[in-house]
Amino acid sequence: MRGWGPKVASIRGGGCYRWGMTRTHLLAFRPPLEWRAMLSYLAARATPGVEAVTPEDGGRYWRSVRLGGRRGWIVAGRARRGHALEVEVSPGLAPVLVRLIARLRRLFDLDAAPELIAAHLSTDARLAPLVAVRPGLRIAGTADRFELAVRAVLGQQVSVRGASTLAGRVAALLAEPLPEAPAALKTQPITAERIAEAGTRLLMDAGLTRARAECLVALGRATADGALPELSGDNSTGDPAGFTERFTSLPGIGAWTAEYVAMRALGWPDAFPDSDLGLRKAAGEMAPARLRAMAERWRPWRSYAAQHLWASLGAPVH
Repeated sequence: MRGWGPKVASIRGGGCYRWGMTRTHLLAFRPPLEWRAMLSYLAARATPGVEAVTPEDGGRYWRSVRLGGRRGWIVAGRARRGHALEVEVSPGLAPVLVRLIARLRRLFDLDAAPELIAAHLSTDARLAPLVAVRPGLRIAGTADRFELAVRAVLGQQVSVRGASTLAGRVAALLAEPLPEAPAALKTQPITAERIAEAGTRLLMDAGLTRARAECLVALGRATADGALPELSGDNSTGDPAGFTERFTSLPGIGAWTAEYVAMRALGWPDAFPDSDLGLRKAAGEMAPARLRAMAERWRPWRSYAAQHLWASLGAPVH
């Protein structure tokens, strides 16, 4: 990245050339890709100290990474040529590069088939004009599933800005520092073990209500104990109903949170939080039951339909 350090660039499927120690990889995708919409969504929900979005070179996404006992950071932006993202990876993450690249592809939804999805959703009169405006809209995923689940809990019944502020406080209080990273990145992602160990009182000191703190502690313990393996590893489950049942058995976790986590953390293309106020507003103040019935025609791409509806509001939602 110009201005803050040396780097090494490697061409996906080819050789590599050196500028120092950091590596830059090209991650290909099927066009089109609404990169600015992706950055806008991530910027509104970025956890201070863990994530950042900057405007240079068409917009770049920065975040700290903790993976397989390794720590470091990445920065991603559009490549100057071709249909690819250019992702710089700090040297400490080299031993887990294969796993990291897979997570980044899910984070930016690079394996989506946008033309196929757009063609299906465009058959619906309500969605067709939205798809025409943003034909390459992707689902903003995550590089850390547990972190996303924490963010979803913090986003319950508060504004997007309020949830990001709380997430930053929790990270500053509990996460380990990352002193070698660029200035915008100060801490590593929060871990399930640290949340579980912290306890309710310490989380309340970060500004959480007792109920929300208790929910996060239960989430941390369940994830650390292996009851929610979908949030602690890289593999998805073929049993969405099973995950939802286990996840919603935790105190304070309802259907909205489960669907949101399924969409963004697990990358399920057909998740749909029909009780969401933003979706109901975008659909004309529709009641959840009616919205759920209407969304049946959007299967198996209801997650993308939800993203288009949220984007149509023109303001951050969840």
